[in-house]
Amino acid sequence: MANEDFYQQAKDAIRACDRARATEVATQALAAGVAPDELLKSGFIPGIAAMGDLFERGEVFLPELVLAADAMTGAAEVCNAALPEGEAEKKATVVIGTVQGDVHDIGKTIVVAFLRANGYEVFDLGRDIAADKFIAAAEEKGADVIGMSALLTTTMREQTRVLAALDAAGLRSKYKVIVGGGASTQQWADKIGADAYAEDANDGVRKINELMGN
Repeated sequence: MANEDFYQQAKDAIRACDRARATEVATQALAAGVAPDELLKSGFIPGIAAMGDLFERGEVFLPELVLAADAMTGAAEVCNAALPEGEAEKKATVVIGTVQGDVHDIGKTIVVAFLRANGYEVFDLGRDIAADKFIAAAEEKGADVIGMSALLTTTMREQTRVLAALDAAGLRSKYKVIVGGGASTQQWADKIGADAYAEDANDGVRKINELMGN
């Protein structure tokens, strides 16, 4: 089977939101001699990017996007395990979490999956994360980007606290800061001095690519 056939099967598996099929395609393609990085770049990543575009256009919905992201995660695990040590592509390191007082994390979890699928090293801190924990994790992991999600208007102020804490520690210029979640807007990001605002997972990847020059 030609490499292009495996690439198409990879895209189809993501579009079908089928993790078992995605991992099966990855395993078969690698056994046939397809390079793992090429399988990701030419098959699975275009597949998940297409799903993101369909979501933005309202042609697929959140449950499908969650399943597609899960399928992508399974395929990426197989492909990354086959890469020689040290050769896995890593564009930058991102620390991400839902701010203190907010326990919603479905959207953030999808962003994490999309970023990992696109070559970022991501440390997901989870939900209800205080400002000092964002900063400690960013310092410990050598992060380039801090991502903060807030779904509730009552927790938006926690994003400002993270930025204020970075300023107080003299670390603000060290990190790119991106905000998102149902309560956030571009106007809000501009007001609090964040570097970017992400409307959804696809936009989050796009904005971080821009921030990192990728």
